[in-house]
Amino acid sequence: MSAIMPKIYPGKPTWQAELRGWLPVIVGLAVLYLPSLYDLFTGIWAEDAQMHGPIVLGISCWLIYRNWPAMQAAAVDDRPSTWGWPIFVFGLLLYALGRSQDILLLEIGSVIWLLIGLALLNLGPKALKAQWFALFFMLFMVPLPGVVVDTVTMPMKMAVSYVAEHVLFAVGYPIGRNGVILQIGQYMLLVADACAGLHTLLTLEALGLLYLNIVRRDSFFRNVGLALLIVPISFTANVIRVMALSLITYHFGDEAGQGFLHGFAGMVLFLTALLLIIGFDTALQAYEVFRQRNTTASNLK
Repeated sequence: MSAIMPKIYPGKPTWQAELRGWLPVIVGLAVLYLPSLYDLFTGIWAEDAQMHGPIVLGISCWLIYRNWPAMQAAAVDDRPSTWGWPIFVFGLLLYALGRSQDILLLEIGSVIWLLIGLALLNLGPKALKAQWFALFFMLFMVPLPGVVVDTVTMPMKMAVSYVAEHVLFAVGYPIGRNGVILQIGQYMLLVADACAGLHTLLTLEALGLLYLNIVRRDSFFRNVGLALLIVPISFTANVIRVMALSLITYHFGDEAGQGFLHGFAGMVLFLTALLLIIGFDTALQAYEVFRQRNTTASNLK
């Protein structure tokens, strides 16, 4: 009686063997960060302004999974680096300080340093480079200190309120503004942090950078141009959201503005930002083709 054994190629471990090799790392990270994730999901991630956190976490995990084959291929020609030890210890110190003092910036941010250290210790610098965007993208889920958020958010809300007021007034709506409070008709609307704050801007920045990473344009001009345009695109999307909520409230009443349609306006925000990103990317492509044709025509003369 004979058994047919699976064929195992030298130097290419099965996924079961690879999983066993990473099991201590997975268990260690789970012990450290499962309590932190529980606190986030039952705390600030349950708020409207911070609802991008779980989305960024999920996308980051998907990016790591997506880049895993490239990381493995890079590790074949690479060697583990002892530079991972100081980075790993630094990450542990950040976690200990953040967890003990309830500083989310340090507690959640420490996972990035730990992953960098683990990648260097187990695989090497080339393998780490394959995962650089996934680790960078995790920065968008790190909660910022309230002082920073409040300092940056107020000027942003003022600017968004100002533009929304002037655009709606220009098309004939009875609208006025006092600071970040818009009065349209008989209704008064407070432009909240979730509508035009720093967290919304960061979420839209993450959306733009994710688009750049997935599309992977070869053109340096288009990549840099679109990266620079992400900020005005995010601001424009915020203005459109505030205008949409103002119009919904004006035409359908306060209940509609604060109910389902308020949440729907948030979906409109991200859809608008995505369409603007695609539109500007298309415009940059058209300009680049036009410039290349002119250059070619000039060289032929």
